[in-house]
Amino acid sequence: MLDLKYIKNNLDLVKKGMEKRRADVDFSDLLENEEKRKSFLLKIEDLRHQRNTVSDDIAQMKKTGKDAQPSIDKMRAVSDQIKTLDRELTAIQEAIQNFLIALPNLPHEDVPEGKDDTQNRLERTIGTPRKFDFKIKDHADIGEDLGILDLGRAAKLTGSRFPLYFGSGARLERALINFMLDIHTKEHGYKETLPPFIVNKTTMTGTGQLPKFEEDLFKLEGLDYYLIPTSEVPLTNIHAGEILNQAKLPLKFTAYTPCFRSEAGSYGRDTKGLIRQHQFNKVEMVKITTPESSFDELESLLANAETILTRLELPFQVATLCTGDLGFSATKTYDIEVWMPGQNKYREISSCSNCLDFQARRANIRFRREGQKKPEFCHTLNGSGLAVGRTFAAILENYQQADGSIIIPDALVSYMGGQKAIENES
Repeated sequence: MLDLKYIKNNLDLVKKGMEKRRADVDFSDLLENEEKRKSFLLKIEDLRHQRNTVSDDIAQMKKTGKDAQPSIDKMRAVSDQIKTLDRELTAIQEAIQNFLIALPNLPHEDVPEGKDDTQNRLERTIGTPRKFDFKIKDHADIGEDLGILDLGRAAKLTGSRFPLYFGSGARLERALINFMLDIHTKEHGYKETLPPFIVNKTTMTGTGQLPKFEEDLFKLEGLDYYLIPTSEVPLTNIHAGEILNQAKLPLKFTAYTPCFRSEAGSYGRDTKGLIRQHQFNKVEMVKITTPESSFDELESLLANAETILTRLELPFQVATLCTGDLGFSATKTYDIEVWMPGQNKYREISSCSNCLDFQARRANIRFRREGQKKPEFCHTLNGSGLAVGRTFAAILENYQQADGSIIIPDALVSYMGGQKAIENES
């Protein structure tokens, strides 16, 4: 959430940032309500002062035997007026809060301006896509033919866009999760966490999923609970409402969780295979930092995610998202895109974002510097490290062999109990 004081003092800059994001925002109601809020506060303060002054006079009149009833009646009217103004002030404050909570974050000055993902800025490409001397298949066909992936039976169990793994497929998914967690905890210094997979409305609001993206969420009927779309949500909110010691920052959390997304508005896109599922596994990384260190932490977060693909020897590229493709809470985002030979294109497998104090302000996550009394808002960052299903898909496509089998990447052989290949298990 953006700071109201910052908006008022930098209105032209904020408007320009919203225009870059292609966000159509009219600030007139906000500014009008803010003037009303200040006016109501002054009126209420004046009336309370009157009431307190006259209350002292009433007490003195009662002591001296004077008739205090007219003054008492007058103060009752003043109290009623204060109650009315308080209700109106509450409504105005709620309107201001609702406006602010619907505003996206401002893009960082380094973010390229653009309308959509076609105008993202390519930063670098790592690895060379393999050249095949046989007709290649996409991961869905590979998995089905090997008997390790069955999307048809998954649809029978639940519906379309849910996965069902068998045998070495299930084992490979588990191996990837353990491999990613080991790298992030043992080498990158993250604390492994196992958070709830269900969170409440306040938690969803803290990271920016609510209120704007409610249609993308799975909500438990009759309850104020939601299935998490990413473990970014519970991990970022672990310290919601707290004041942290600067000496403990940065905090670094990683977690494996299933993720649940309705993917509203995406029907007809990537419906085959594991690219866009309603349920998928992901290893997430979250950092809570000081403001001055957050962009350095973004670069290291990106490097941490890249390490996974480098160890798996999968070709990938890194792009900076343009303003029109930037997520709601982010000020700057790098996308990592893995090469998918079955689709002959790079596909997103991780987004690494700096949200500045946008989420921390919503969730009230603050820290106190040594020797200072007033706390400051932290900065929060998040990144996939990685989306497990998409990594599974990339391995199937990049490591496929002419006979239909799959070679296990060297980095995963020990996690597969020494298994070096997946052959037909149907």
